[in-house]
Amino acid sequence: MAAEPPVLPGADEARRWAAEELARGEYRDAAPGWLATLWEDLMEWLSSLDGPAEAGNTLPATAIGLVIAAIIAAAVIIARPRLNPKARRAREVFEAGSVVTAAAYRQRAEASAAAGKWGDAVVDRFRALVRSAEDRAILDPQPGRTADEVARDLALPFSTEAQRLDEAAGIFDGIRYGNKAAGSADYGAVASLDSTLEALKPVRRPQEQRGQDHVAPGPAALP
Repeated sequence: MAAEPPVLPGADEARRWAAEELARGEYRDAAPGWLATLWEDLMEWLSSLDGPAEAGNTLPATAIGLVIAAIIAAAVIIARPRLNPKARRAREVFEAGSVVTAAAYRQRAEASAAAGKWGDAVVDRFRALVRSAEDRAILDPQPGRTADEVARDLALPFSTEAQRLDEAAGIFDGIRYGNKAAGSADYGAVASLDSTLEALKPVRRPQEQRGQDHVAPGPAALP
């Protein structure tokens, strides 16, 4: 992250600085999608400011500097939380130290659904799906695992459900961390996926299958 901009940068310095700062890929990647067009418009505007002496450019240099400094500050405010490792870690599926069973998560989800609390229902049902996969030794218990990682890891043993896993992970993140409103359809999608995975036999990778098939030889029989 760049240092804090000077309070009153010169117009030329501010234009150059803003163009370099806002062109960094991490801002575009971290910012919400609706800002992409705004970034492009800002870059085009910055390119059009060739200096205070150009025709049509009536803004004082100090005013231009302040406007551009404000643009940089806004970019930093928007992008910094999304670039912060702590913010990324906060997107984990389970709360720290959670020991709730899959069955208990499903009971909580059903109770929330019955009460019309669809967001809580979705979150708990997705957690039930993950905890069940851990109990079945399909996933290794891993603190800090995110919903995207769950979808990626379960897409290997359940390749036929890869798309639904991606969609469920997106629903979970949108509700849990994106303040997205949930509905009955969201819960139905996650609950249906949970039930489907429970009924499916996972496809083991070749190295896992070889490990299961291998039986250590017993002691040789005495003559």
